[in-house]
Amino acid sequence: AMVTLLRRNPEIQPLLAILQVKRQKDTCRINYFDICKELLKLNNDPKVHGVYLHLPAASLTSRVLGALNPEKDVDGTTDLNMGRLVRGDASEGFVPPVAGAVLDLLGKHGEFLPVKSVLLVGGEGPLRLALQCLIERSGVEVNTSHWNSKSLQTQVMQADAVVLLGAGNMEVPPTWIRPEALIIHCEPALKPGVATCVAFDLINKQPHLSFLFWKTKSDHNCNVIHSCNRWIQNQQYRPWRLRSLKLLPLTPVPSDIEISRAQTPKPVDQLAEEIGLLPEELEAYGRNKAKVQLSLLDRLHSQPDGNYVLVAGITPTPLGEGKSTVTIGLVQALSAHLKLNSFACLRQPSQGPTFGVKGGAAGGGYAQVIPMEEFNLHLTGDIHAITAANNLVAAAIDARMLHEATQSDKALFNRLVPTVNGVRTFSPIQISRLRRLGISKTEPTSLTPQEVSAFVRLDLDPSKITWQRVLDTNDRFLRKITVGQASTEKGQIRETGFDIAVASEIMAILALSDSLKDMKDRLAHMVVGTSRSGGPVTSDLVLKSNQLYVLADKLALKLVGRDGFVVTEAGFGADIGMEKFFNIKCRASGLRPNVVVLVATVRALKMHGGGPNVSAGAPLPREYINENLSLVAGGCHSNLKKQIQIAHLFGVPVVVALNVFKTDTRAEIDLVCQIAKTCGASDAVPCHHWSQGGRGCLELAQAVKEATRRPSNFQFLYPTEMPIVEKIRTIAQKVYGANDMELSPEAKSKIDYYNQQGYGSLPICMAKTHLSLSHMADKKGAPTGFILPIRDIRASVGAGFIYPLVGTMSTMPGLPTRPCFYDIDLDPDTEEITGLF
Repeated sequence: AMVTLLRRNPEIQPLLAILQVKRQKDTCRINYFDICKELLKLNNDPKVHGVYLHLPAASLTSRVLGALNPEKDVDGTTDLNMGRLVRGDASEGFVPPVAGAVLDLLGKHGEFLPVKSVLLVGGEGPLRLALQCLIERSGVEVNTSHWNSKSLQTQVMQADAVVLLGAGNMEVPPTWIRPEALIIHCEPALKPGVATCVAFDLINKQPHLSFLFWKTKSDHNCNVIHSCNRWIQNQQYRPWRLRSLKLLPLTPVPSDIEISRAQTPKPVDQLAEEIGLLPEELEAYGRNKAKVQLSLLDRLHSQPDGNYVLVAGITPTPLGEGKSTVTIGLVQALSAHLKLNSFACLRQPSQGPTFGVKGGAAGGGYAQVIPMEEFNLHLTGDIHAITAANNLVAAAIDARMLHEATQSDKALFNRLVPTVNGVRTFSPIQISRLRRLGISKTEPTSLTPQEVSAFVRLDLDPSKITWQRVLDTNDRFLRKITVGQASTEKGQIRETGFDIAVASEIMAILALSDSLKDMKDRLAHMVVGTSRSGGPVTSDLVLKSNQLYVLADKLALKLVGRDGFVVTEAGFGADIGMEKFFNIKCRASGLRPNVVVLVATVRALKMHGGGPNVSAGAPLPREYINENLSLVAGGCHSNLKKQIQIAHLFGVPVVVALNVFKTDTRAEIDLVCQIAKTCGASDAVPCHHWSQGGRGCLELAQAVKEATRRPSNFQFLYPTEMPIVEKIRTIAQKVYGANDMELSPEAKSKIDYYNQQGYGSLPICMAKTHLSLSHMADKKGAPTGFILPIRDIRASVGAGFIYPLVGTMSTMPGLPTRPCFYDIDLDPDTEEITGLF
């Protein structure tokens, strides 16, 4: 078995871990918490295939045995393995090697003298239970007795074989034993290598030590190899066994939250099993949510990726056009109706829009994520973690500037490199700081006064701090603030501001990192400001980086398999979200999309065709309620056509998904689909997922499946080596339709600085209004002939991009006159949240 295993898997070595006390006299001081902690480590170590608890019998409590993973319990003592043995399913678990050795010895003895009855003396627990089950299953009568039983002598004299369990110094008098009987003495050993049981053949007066020892050891090894083979088998890709929940749409369509609460979500652990996840790859957050361990990528590294679909949209109205509902509806249709493995990869909603204008981002109607309250409100708390990490950096920056301004070099050095137990040492991050300064010394006492000064002082320029605090709330009055006004801050006053939490560079790093190491490196390279000497100051000099991450797309592409689909969403219109997705995310991830689904609505197309303004909270003008083919055609020939052309710049086929509203007429729907195809879309179909769920998106699913069969000649819009100015100009002209772009003096200065620091080869992430292809939110359709103004340019070096600020674009939204939270409440009787949409 070992030879076969190694021949098929030469990179794998079966490993048995033995957990034991260091010295026998220490057994009375065993800490059960420590044992359980070590067992959990061994359970989670993929290199360990078996665990042997070489501990005193008194230490093998239910608490200890319960901490051991039954799949690594090669001694067969856990409750699950015992249950399998009692039930007759021993092949699914492990038989205790000692019990197996005893059974074999009884069989060998029975070849010469028949064994019709066996007496088990003493002992309690797994070994006795295993022996009783195995012996009885072989057709032999089993009796049990305690050492202090009055009938012990009679029972011994009647037995063909006697097995003594945990006897210690107890012995059965030879006169009690029948001449032809076999006696087996089982005693747990506390020294590695000592046999766990000894048998004596009283006919030949010879111990069966060697047989039992080697048989027990052999069975242990076989169990380890068996466990390793099982582990290898479990690492293989598992076909999905997904059972879709039944959906019974109602007419009229109830509210989003009513629909969400009418459907009972499938338990997340059950869902995980159906899609081929291992239990250890799941980190549960309650009953309905879980995170997936990145070890999945290692397990399925050789598994081909599925089809990659990006959902983008035309330039939206302030109401949004339903990209999330289309994403969910498409995946419902692919999974439940076409029976194709598929995932929707959506971003966690920000509370800013949820409580502001837009509302939640869980989709809507019968195409939504449930429970929608959990998805829209906090989910697993990652945005809050990002907020805390971001603000820790901000606090560290201000604290460092205060300490440097109020302490001498010597005082700073003594606090940064304190003496612990009479020894002063540099931390690894401080060694890195020294190397960056060109100092090769590692002994703190060997630094010269000049080297100490250079080491302890970042010398940040307060006027050039680029790192801002963040908050996951729309609050316009935090766009510019003054900090340090308390007397305890000793005059360290400066102007700064807040951004919305999802605008934090840490959020961008969370989205773009492809491994834990990549994330740590990116976090360490975040530039937080500039020193007075003009050099960049990075976050690793301020504090050690926190670790957060998500790799949803890559995980999903492996799980769905070659013929499956992963549908992900880009924010806002294709000119913003899709362009960034292709030029930044695809460049960082190495993934290439097969098709773009471009979401449009008759409502938005009428707006781009010359219709009146659409405002959140105000009734829609009659042009948007009544049929108007002229406005629809105008919007199709301007904005829709331009967005299709943008997708074609990247060489990706486009399927237009028309998100149908109840006010849309058949003539309007047919006109949009017809014009979209003439503008270059591979297909254009109406979608009724909001009212019908996946069935209403079936036509779109079939169109997407067909589009993925066509070749995708993906290409980036620009090479990263192109100068910063030319990269911005390329986006302005080719994507937005501008004649040219114009840099402010501050933007020009920033470009010179970034080029000097070596950041010129980073891709571009434009910060522009999403309500127009231009920088002017009121210019609809496909504006041309304008000059794109670049007000400022910032760098997210850790995330890996330069982001120009176009026009008056703000990174902290404000609340409208009537925000969404007016309608959100908590019902004290039902304890349910109301008013979410």
